[in-house]
Amino acid sequence: MNGHTKAQASASPVLEEKLRLRKALLDITNRIHAAQNIKQILVDLKDGILNLFNAHSLTIYVVDILRHEIYSLFLAGTQLKEIRVPISNQSIAGFVANTGRVVNISDAYNKEELKIIDRELSFDQSWDNKSGFRTKQILAAPVWYNNQLMGVIQILNKKGTEGSFTEEEIGLALEIAEVLGVALYNQQRFERRRKTRFDYLINHDLIKEEDLDRAWEEAREQKEPLEACLMRKYKITKEDIGRALEDFYHCRFIQYSDKAVIPGDLIKNLKKDFLRRELWVPLEKVDGKIHVVVDDPNNILKRDTIENLLKTKQIIYNVALAEDIIKFINLFYLTTDTEYSFMDILGRLDDDEMMVTDDEDTDEIVTESDSVIMQLVNKIINDAYNRGASDIHIEPNIGKKNVEIRFRVDGDCSLYQSVPFSYRAAMISRIKIMSNLDITVKRLPQDGKIKFRRPTGEEVELRVASIPTQGGVEDVVMRILAKGEIMPLENMALSNRNYSELTNIISKPYGMILCVGPTGSGKTTTLHAVLRHINRPDRKIWTAEDPVEITQYGLRQVQVQPKIGFDFAAAMRSFLRADPDIIMVGEMRDFETAKIGVEASLTGHLVFSTLHTNSAPETIVRLLDMGIDPLNFADALLGILAQRLVRTLCDKCKEPYHPSKDEFREIVESYGPEYFEKLNIRYNNDLKFYRPGGCDICGRTGYRGRMGLHELLIATDEIKRLIQKHETVEVLRNKAMEQGMTTLLQDGIIKSLKGFTDFVQVRRVCIK
Repeated sequence: MNGHTKAQASASPVLEEKLRLRKALLDITNRIHAAQNIKQILVDLKDGILNLFNAHSLTIYVVDILRHEIYSLFLAGTQLKEIRVPISNQSIAGFVANTGRVVNISDAYNKEELKIIDRELSFDQSWDNKSGFRTKQILAAPVWYNNQLMGVIQILNKKGTEGSFTEEEIGLALEIAEVLGVALYNQQRFERRRKTRFDYLINHDLIKEEDLDRAWEEAREQKEPLEACLMRKYKITKEDIGRALEDFYHCRFIQYSDKAVIPGDLIKNLKKDFLRRELWVPLEKVDGKIHVVVDDPNNILKRDTIENLLKTKQIIYNVALAEDIIKFINLFYLTTDTEYSFMDILGRLDDDEMMVTDDEDTDEIVTESDSVIMQLVNKIINDAYNRGASDIHIEPNIGKKNVEIRFRVDGDCSLYQSVPFSYRAAMISRIKIMSNLDITVKRLPQDGKIKFRRPTGEEVELRVASIPTQGGVEDVVMRILAKGEIMPLENMALSNRNYSELTNIISKPYGMILCVGPTGSGKTTTLHAVLRHINRPDRKIWTAEDPVEITQYGLRQVQVQPKIGFDFAAAMRSFLRADPDIIMVGEMRDFETAKIGVEASLTGHLVFSTLHTNSAPETIVRLLDMGIDPLNFADALLGILAQRLVRTLCDKCKEPYHPSKDEFREIVESYGPEYFEKLNIRYNNDLKFYRPGGCDICGRTGYRGRMGLHELLIATDEIKRLIQKHETVEVLRNKAMEQGMTTLLQDGIIKSLKGFTDFVQVRRVCIK
């Protein structure tokens, strides 16, 4: 065989491969152009394109200009799911969409390689963490049509080879991107020609066309909105309805939230009945533009009316369901037979033309409009109580900025309303008068209390603190001391071991039991649950508290008054002369109180108290450092319960998911590998963790309510010997854990594994 023949033979396989690729590319091109909708391009044609590259995974993203995102669809079993990525440098695909550059990476986890491409570029590992897939090589190219970005094509992980994708593969990706650009443009143009609000649902295979027609008929017969019929009968989610409306109207979809701030300045001249009839309402003003929710943003006549009433064309229209618009209107104009709405009160203040001086050196003069200010304060307190808030924060700003009012619910602060700046001095003065504080003193902090009677006749006590802040204004924080039902000990979310040990030590005739944790961690609630458990007619129980937050029958409860010398130590001394069996003292703030508590427990009394310490072992060292005698303390101590409150996942919307190995490893390390081994939990395909979703019930946060995390140290003989030796926190903790104590973090991890909360919330309140 001569040289020429040999060259032909060796070139033949290469030529054949090129011909095969050309033919495959032509076939894919024809299939892309023949696709009936975008879903077919994103899901059904992926495998054919993937075979051209001999790679593991391929994703085609489409641009969503309105949300400044790119999105794709994928099949999870038989369900069609959506993945969305912001157009930003926080992910590879987002970077390509943001810059229009082609990216070819050999190792996505190599931060140095990413920095060479762009200093800000980072790889979003969340998808790997969810799926267990390990991304290595990435080839991503923008999809254009006539200089308009249509999407991104991204290919992951070459099969059987190292290094990045070749120049030929980059060229092939760009060719496919060009075909996709034309196809996506044509599809979007075709979809824009369609005229129904719900074509998105058909295009994404969420409902069949004949079912949609059937739903139209049924909705007309039942005289209900079509959206309600789709959600009720065809199980279309509200989120998908929202995406369909966004797709049709090219604006944002807004869902109702009871945390929406009343836009006082925008609705004060608008009538509630008119807005309910016309189905629109202004929500807020941002950067000079008014955001309005309306049922039909394409209604030109309605838009003209809105612009005339609001006296501006600077309006951003958002779409919402009719029922949600009515809920917003009801929230903004809420009235009952017994109280005015927030807007009514502000309107009455305007009608009275109340002149309020804001000079810090001028005494506040309470005018005849005092009663209206009172109604405003009453409304704030009532709404806070109804929303389950623990604290009300009233925060005046300097200058002519509005007064912001925030509520703390389940441990998190959120904005409730804002009040015009001209009422700030009158409102602060009103609260100070209600809590018997001096309204002429504006430069010193003051503390007081309010006994507030609600419209229902129920009495609520509030602890009030006024604090002078920068700019000559005063902040006020009110803690609501709600006298609710005493929680049974069985409902405290104690583990089996903790419940068994705690009920054992509280049944002892004498000794000391401490409940520790930061302010607001539920210590008082726990102690009252314990007292309820042992409260019997044959036992005399005295409590000294500041303030008395929870009352229960059978307890003799005393409120201390430190200002007149009646502090916790004085209360305890008086209790010892009053024939007690059990003493509960609100807090061991000083050496004297702690010393009397130890002595009382050694002389035949069961003593309960609280301390502000981080953990159970730290409490022992803190008291010894305070000067308490180690021998007496060791003899007196029965146990220490440390606790925290953690937000719990909403039962309705929490989502199960399979964690990544890295996430599982992090939890094992946090728990302690040698202790985690005893839980007998292994990483496998069936392992499920839970994360927050978001629904109407939880205000789209994914969390609802709180539960306790606990760390119970039992004073065994070995622990008592370590206390007598004044051992370190580490030694005490290790010994307690050997004897079965779970730390706060461990208890939190167990509760997150059971789906009550998630690891993110546990980390927020616990340290290792």
